[in-house]
Amino acid sequence: MNYFIQKLPKAELHLHIEGTLEPELMFALAQRNGIELEYDSVEDLRAAYNFNNLQDFLDLYYAGAAVLLHEDDFYDLTMAYLKRVYMDGAIHVEIFFDPQTHTERGVDMKSIVHGIYRALEDGQKWLDISYVLIPSFLRHLSEEEALITWEQLQEFIPLFGGIGLDSSEKGNPPTKFDHVFSKVREAGLKVVAHAGEEGPSSYVWEAIDKLKVDRIDHGNRCVEDVELMSKIHRSGLALTMCPLSNLSLKVVSDLSDHPLLELMERGICVTINSDDPAYFGGYLADNYIHLANALKLTKEQVVQLARNSIDASFVSKNMKDKLHERIYDYLNAFDGH
Repeated sequence: MNYFIQKLPKAELHLHIEGTLEPELMFALAQRNGIELEYDSVEDLRAAYNFNNLQDFLDLYYAGAAVLLHEDDFYDLTMAYLKRVYMDGAIHVEIFFDPQTHTERGVDMKSIVHGIYRALEDGQKWLDISYVLIPSFLRHLSEEEALITWEQLQEFIPLFGGIGLDSSEKGNPPTKFDHVFSKVREAGLKVVAHAGEEGPSSYVWEAIDKLKVDRIDHGNRCVEDVELMSKIHRSGLALTMCPLSNLSLKVVSDLSDHPLLELMERGICVTINSDDPAYFGGYLADNYIHLANALKLTKEQVVQLARNSIDASFVSKNMKDKLHERIYDYLNAFDGH
């Protein structure tokens, strides 16, 4: 079953590219850019990847991002992720990045966007992994700062498939960003938002009703509200869930308590993703395998999750059909052995 899951074609829809910064690459980029880290070795840095909550993680996450200064840094970061997720059967990725994490350090927006975009183009060419690029606003900052970032992103809009909202949920409800996301929708871009991870189910309602999201990132707390689950099901909204992230950040105490299966059985389009895999100890296939084992998912349920990942993506119907065909071909070949 593990081998089947590893090679099963699938899409990743919830991935922060800064969260793929492995300690080895962090040290290499720090050396290349003349930056001194507060850790003496890769081993010391890995030992710090033990979090009690989302804020503990974010503190280290933002400190690590300080080694990313130039276009080639962002290229190397993204290409390293693509090569890794290719081994997990990924055929399509929808990548988040946090412009404000970098621009506030004086990094040029063009360096950020072009570095990531070049790697995605090369990944499509060399690894046959299609992509959608999604910049996200940091919700712990003000909406005024998000509006400034929105203006800085304007020249790159044709490269994006959507705009997201991430960072610490507590005290930062989706409605805080109502105005900027109205501009995003006017520009014809998809909207995604983290909601219901550490925040309450009411934040999911706000993301749907106020931001008019096209997809919900995380959404664990939806299970606390039967009416909300019914609305999500009726509207066809998908959830991009991240099991190992939830475990690492104590959103769930054990993977056997993860709400994905309950949501799936209610007919909601749930997907499995890795969130920030360098920090949470598992890439895309790891998340599938660990959750499948914990929830005793059947092969059919695992395949359905892979199909959900294609259905919930932001590509055209024609592209979705092609991606689904790759799953179909894999299943035929696998069953033929």
